Amino acid sequence: METSTPLCYPELMKRIYMDNAATSFPKAPGVSDAIKRFLDDNGTSINRGDYEASYRTGEEVDACRAALASLFNAPEKRKVVFTYNITYALNAVIKGLKARKIVVSSMEHNAVMRPLVQSGVPFVRTKCDRNGLPDIDSFREDIKGADAVIMLHASNVTGTILPIEKIGAVCRENGVPLILDSAQSAGEIDIDMEAMNISCVCFTGHKGLLGPQGIGGMVFRNGFEDLIEPIFAGGTGSISDSEEIPSFLPDRFEPGTPNIPGIIGLAAGLSYIASHRAEISYKLQSNTALMLDGLLSIPGIAVAGLKTSEGRLPVFSVTAKGMDNAELQDILATRYGIECRVGLHCAPAAHKTAGTFPAGTLRLSLGPFTSEEEILFTLDAIRKETK
Repeated sequence: METSTPLCYPELMKRIYMDNAATSFPKAPGVSDAIKRFLDDNGTSINRGDYEASYRTGEEVDACRAALASLFNAPEKRKVVFTYNITYALNAVIKGLKARKIVVSSMEHNAVMRPLVQSGVPFVRTKCDRNGLPDIDSFREDIKGADAVIMLHASNVTGTILPIEKIGAVCRENGVPLILDSAQSAGEIDIDMEAMNISCVCFTGHKGLLGPQGIGGMVFRNGFEDLIEPIFAGGTGSISDSEEIPSFLPDRFEPGTPNIPGIIGLAAGLSYIASHRAEISYKLQSNTALMLDGLLSIPGIAVAGLKTSEGRLPVFSVTAKGMDNAELQDILATRYGIECRVGLHCAPAAHKTAGTFPAGTLRLSLGPFTSEEEILFTLDAIRKETK
């Protein structure tokens, strides 16, 4: 490998962010302004003050719930429960369900697998192919006798979009609730809880929803919340004369003071997505095609997962022949200002399925604000450094 000097594109930022699968950057326009406005001009909590400012906060929080219910086609806004991230939400569902058998895919993130293993609940891992796609016939067998199915919508390793419509149909046939891990898909792929037969969507605000870190949640349908025993309890600002956990939503699963600045920021992200959905979808699709075609054209670069832009998100796990992944990542960061991630990405099962375990991969993940110029610059840098 020859020593090189950084490439130079006119008007290119010194920082090129390619780690949107970890958290989106930049955030949607208006997110930071909304958080600052709330902290500077209001700052109150909800359900804990009988005065105008607190009522305004409650209205803004309810508006965010309504926006999420609309995004996921949930039955009503009170079915939207806020948590601090999607991992908290998945823990709440897995540990509160008291299941006897759960089915997951072989592509799951540790946000599912660690609480599942910790809970001791028996589980079946329905097998996916090397691209990350499950075999529906095998899934039909695996689901027998299950109390729930927990499955990710899109892989944070390969970008593969799983066929949730088909998974949901099998769940409906068998009367089994489907819990969706939407960490990589919410805001980027349409999620219709009714059409897809999803009983619970677990979501996070800081990725495709273009909001801040520290806010996530779960959205319920068909009374699935009645099967979940809360794993945390505390003050809610409601029925304060009782020491029992409230029986109604969202209070039943929202003990303590919520992350209201995070909710306000998330609402701004949701507002941006609602008014730019077609633009975001087109940008993500075009970015996927441009990056994938470019990576596949570089000799010695192997791309995990699907080799077509259809059926995947702009998340690319790559390895370079004869070169350590960490070495390539360091070169991209120090010589070119390209920020990406190397390793197993908290998803060892997905890497085993894709055939990239234990070495892992270098992951490049794009967002709706990634420019064509940044993509071409990154491809040129990889091409130059892997000759």
